[in-house]
Amino acid sequence: MNVIKPYMQTTETLLDKMQEHEQIVFCNDPATGLKAIIAIHNTTLGPALGGCRMQPYRTLDEALEDVLQLSKGMTYKCAAADVDFGGGKAVLIGNPSKDKTPAMFRAFGQFVDSL
Repeated sequence: MNVIKPYMQTTETLLDKMQEHEQIVFCNDPATGLKAIIAIHNTTLGPALGGCRMQPYRTLDEALEDVLQLSKGMTYKCAAADVDFGGGKAVLIGNPSKDKTPAMFRAFGQFVDSL
């Protein structure tokens, strides 16, 4: 089991990146082991579109920085493709070869559905 330790000196740059986003959701479901972050960057063109990444991030800040960058990238990809979607992305914190379970993905789906 990986223990996620928050980085205590959150940089101003990371806070600035967070402020560029419309919504950031921290998901935690101890029963299934789910730890995830969902970031909605921009929905000006339409609802957010984006996928999920699962990896064993060393810190919560590392996961947060990744999801912020990925969701912003999706905003630009959607705009460049001229589709009516904005950018969003999710990261699940854990080792995909041993931590993922159907129950975890059901819990994650409930978080996504609540948006």
